Amino acid sequence: MTDPRPRSLWRGRLLALVGVVLVAFSLRSAVAALSPIISEVQADFAVPTWVVGLIGTAPPVCFAVFGIVTPILERRFGLERLAAASMLIVTAALIARSLAGNAATLLLATTVLFAAVGVGNVVLPPLIKTYFPDRVGTMTALYSALLAMAAFVPPLVAVPVADAAGWRFSLGMWAILALLAVVPWVTLVARANVARAQAPVAVDAPAPGVLGRLPRLALAWALAGTFGISAASVYACFAWLPVVLVDIAGVSHAEAGALLSLFGAMGLPWSIIVPILITRWHRVGVVYAAALIAGLTGVAGMLIAPAAATILWVVLLGTPQALFPAVLVLIQLRSRTHEGSVALSGFAQSVGYGIAALFPLMFAVVHELTGQWQPVLIVFGLLFLATIPTGLIVTRPRTIEDEWERRHGTW
Repeated sequence: MTDPRPRSLWRGRLLALVGVVLVAFSLRSAVAALSPIISEVQADFAVPTWVVGLIGTAPPVCFAVFGIVTPILERRFGLERLAAASMLIVTAALIARSLAGNAATLLLATTVLFAAVGVGNVVLPPLIKTYFPDRVGTMTALYSALLAMAAFVPPLVAVPVADAAGWRFSLGMWAILALLAVVPWVTLVARANVARAQAPVAVDAPAPGVLGRLPRLALAWALAGTFGISAASVYACFAWLPVVLVDIAGVSHAEAGALLSLFGAMGLPWSIIVPILITRWHRVGVVYAAALIAGLTGVAGMLIAPAAATILWVVLLGTPQALFPAVLVLIQLRSRTHEGSVALSGFAQSVGYGIAALFPLMFAVVHELTGQWQPVLIVFGLLFLATIPTGLIVTRPRTIEDEWERRHGTW
């Protein structure tokens, strides 16, 4: 699936490289910048708890919805236009959020922001496949590493910046990067328009109804399930892990916060290692096995001896984040056509984020019914067990187009 002699990342595609970098960082910094300074916002105007809860639930819900919508929009406008438009809307929403004067405006601006981020989430993997087909592993490692960095850098600087310049500046400053991310894609669109006008060529229209075919393909469901396992574990841990650690491991609130940061940081090394492990050495099964064994061992440790090696259990619980960059790579390797890549990206992320939106709520319900955290941890273990069927399907070296043609004829 990759060129054995890849060309330079820079030569002839510097704009695309800069565009991917800026979009990737903007996708997560936009999400992670608010929660650390919500108390400063509440000092200016009332933000009810239910609004804070909706803001916390909005990312996976918006990502799920726009995972379905984006492939349809892509057929009409193209990847580059969608990337530019999503970053322009992110810029406007970040500014609107920083200027909010009440909870309703804050919630509305945040929802629009996450909707635009949902579009960006879907278009980036196909953009990498389009512009860097010979560097899929390298670019996906870079992309997922930037996502991981942007998940923990904004929380580190949000409070100091808010203390120095106010919460509005702390929220709004990320709009600069989002606005800069518009420039490369607008330039590439303009270049393509000029080239098309000078030398028009016939372009095959993408096959209609591609997204509608994916629910009938086991490979598509396996990738969506894999994405869901990773996303659900992350959202559930960010929602509940500090509380669980305080209650059953006996750590302080400060220690629980530090351990949550450790959990989040586990995504960074995997985002670099996994794409290369898959594209160069084709060790898809190794990634799934590592996620399964580490996840189950972390759950078992928390159940049996939570205070004995708490740091180790948190590290192990963070290891299944390796499945996230794995899916980003496999979306490109398990699709043969452009429209297949876009549809698979949308389907996997839509279903995956839908699963992620349910798990924090499910944990709350299970804890409310039982009054204990052990049943919640058992549910967590069942989530990791789902890597067995998904891994068995995904490790087979075929594409969604191959699977469809084998069962239904021409793609």
